[in-house]
Amino acid sequence: MATPVELRAQTAGGQISGLDKSGLFAFRGIPYACPPIGDLRFRAPVPMPRWSGVRATTEFGPVPPQPKATIVLTGNRAGRQGEDALTLNVLTASLEPDTRPVVVHFHSGSYVPGSLSVPGYDGDSLVRTGGVVYVGVNHRIGALGWLDLSEFADSDHPFDTNLALRDQVAALEWVRDNIANFGGDPGNVTILGTSKGATSVTSLMCVPAAKDLFHRAIAQSPSPYAVQEPIHSREWARAFVEFLGAEPDDAAETLATASLEELIAAGEKLTAYVPDEIPAAFWTSPVVDDFLPVHPREAFASGAAHPVPLLIGTTKSEGAAFVTPRPSVLPDSTERIDLLFELTDPSARYRVLPAYPGYPSRRARFQLAGDAVFWIPSVALAADHGAHAPTFVYRYDFTTAALNLVNLAGAHGGEVIPVFGLADTASGRSTAALGSWRDLQSLSNRMQMHWLSFIRTGKPRPDWKPYEASDRVTKVFASTDRLISDPGSNRRRAWTG
Repeated sequence: MATPVELRAQTAGGQISGLDKSGLFAFRGIPYACPPIGDLRFRAPVPMPRWSGVRATTEFGPVPPQPKATIVLTGNRAGRQGEDALTLNVLTASLEPDTRPVVVHFHSGSYVPGSLSVPGYDGDSLVRTGGVVYVGVNHRIGALGWLDLSEFADSDHPFDTNLALRDQVAALEWVRDNIANFGGDPGNVTILGTSKGATSVTSLMCVPAAKDLFHRAIAQSPSPYAVQEPIHSREWARAFVEFLGAEPDDAAETLATASLEELIAAGEKLTAYVPDEIPAAFWTSPVVDDFLPVHPREAFASGAAHPVPLLIGTTKSEGAAFVTPRPSVLPDSTERIDLLFELTDPSARYRVLPAYPGYPSRRARFQLAGDAVFWIPSVALAADHGAHAPTFVYRYDFTTAALNLVNLAGAHGGEVIPVFGLADTASGRSTAALGSWRDLQSLSNRMQMHWLSFIRTGKPRPDWKPYEASDRVTKVFASTDRLISDPGSNRRRAWTG
C-alpha cells in the first residue's frame, strides 16, 4: 500500500510531494502542460507555469475523456475523468543523483480508451528488477487528441492537429528537463508502448520535434502504418461534426463548447462508421501534417526516421483478441476484406487469400485482419529500419490452457503481462489458470531481461540477433524460446507489394 510521506522532489514547475510505495518513490498526476480546457481545447499543449509551495502529486491524474464503460472494464483507479489529463507518473528507487535508464510508457487503448491509472501500468517490476526510472504518460485521446478538425477552425477558435503526438513530445520535453531530479539519465530514454501506444512510438520516430528526446524505442504490437493522409482525416472530421449535430458554419463554436458526453457519443458513432468505409483504418490516429510531415511508411523506407535502436514485434494471432459478438475495428468480414483489396490492390487478393487456409472461415478472416493491420506493416518497417539502425524483432507465441479455452492464444497485447512482470497479479494468474503459472513466470523473467538489456544498452541479450531483410531473424517467445528466420514467410510473401 502506498503511504503519503514527506517525500519531495524538485521540477521545473516547482516542488512536488509523493508516496512511499514499499520502498519505491511514486509521484502521480504531475502536470507536464497546462490543462487543455477552455480556449486551449484542440490547441497544442502549453507549458505549465511555475507554482508556489509544494504541489501534492500523490493521486492519479484524471482519466482522459472516454466512454464510461471502458473505465469500468479496465478497472481504472483514477477518481474522475476530465480534459485536465495532461499528467504523468514517475516511479523511482531513489531521488539521489544518478544516471539510471529512463522508460517512458505510452498506454494502449485503440486511441479511444485507456490511461496510466489502469492496474498493471505502475512499472513496479521494471523499476525493482531493472533499476530504471519509469514514467507513465497520460495524453489526449479520441476526438480531443487525434482528430484533425483544423478545417473548422475560425479566428475565434484556432485548432491544431496531432494533439496527442504533441502532448507526447511535451511529456518527453518534461522528462528531458526534470528526470535527473528523480535519479534518471536524460541521455538514456526509451519510449515504450503497446498497440496504440506502440503506434505512437513508431510515429514519434518520424516527428522532427521529437529528435534527441529519446534514444531507444520499443513497439509492442503496433499498427505502424495506421497514420492518415489529410483527405481521410478531414472526411472523418466532417462526419464527426455531423454526429455532433453541427453545421459547417457553426462547427467551430460547437466543437469549442460541446460537453464531454457529446464529444464521446459522436466519437462512438464514428468508431462504428469508419471500418466499413476504409477497412484497416482508424479515425483516431496520427495524420500527416506539418508536425508529422512524412508518412511513417515512407519515412522508414527512406531512412528518414530517427535512427535509434528499435525493438518491435507482434503476437502470433493478433486478430484473435478482436473476435467479439459485435463488429471490431479490423477488416474482419468478407465485405471489409473485399473492400480492403478494392481500395488498395485488387489483384493482391488472388495471392493473399490462398495464404489463409479455410478462408473465409472466422479463424482465417481474423488471422488475415491481424496480419494486415499489425504484423505485415511491423515486419516491413523493421526491415526498412534495420538498414539504418539496430533493429530486433520478436513474435509472441506463448499460450496457456486458459487462453486456449477462450480462443485467445497468442492474441493482441498478450506480451504486456510478462514484460511488465504481472504474472503474480490477478490478471496474470487468471491467464495462467489450469497449471501454466510457472511457465508464465519463467517467460516473464526471460523477456524482462531482454527488454531491460535493450533499455540499458540498445541491444537485448546476446542470443537475440538483429533483424535484417536478408534473413529476418525473429525471436519467438513461447514456453521454449527460439530464433527463427522469417517465420510466416509464405503469408509475408503473399502480401509483398
